[in-house]
Amino acid sequence: MATPRPGRRRQLLTHLPFALVLALVAIAAMRIGMYHWRQGATLIGGALLVAAVLRAALSDEQAGLLRIRGRAIDVLSYVGLGLLILFVALTITGGPLG
Repeated sequence: MATPRPGRRRQLLTHLPFALVLALVAIAAMRIGMYHWRQGATLIGGALLVAAVLRAALSDEQAGLLRIRGRAIDVLSYVGLGLLILFVALTITGGPLG
């Protein structure tokens, strides 16, 4: 089996942060599908916060698909949406999914 070229390996590593966030969202989708919507929503909020940390810590080249706009806008967007989803997931009580 041939080993990947160094440039190809770097391209694969560039997509690793996005793959991590996507894996967390997939786990959250499974929890929501099992009618544990609050846990799933909390995991999605957590995944967005992980994306914010990765986007803040990694360079533009290393951030890969987590890079949408400038670093500050990306981090603020991820943190804002993550906290909003966490707030909704942790404060709503009752209802048919309670």
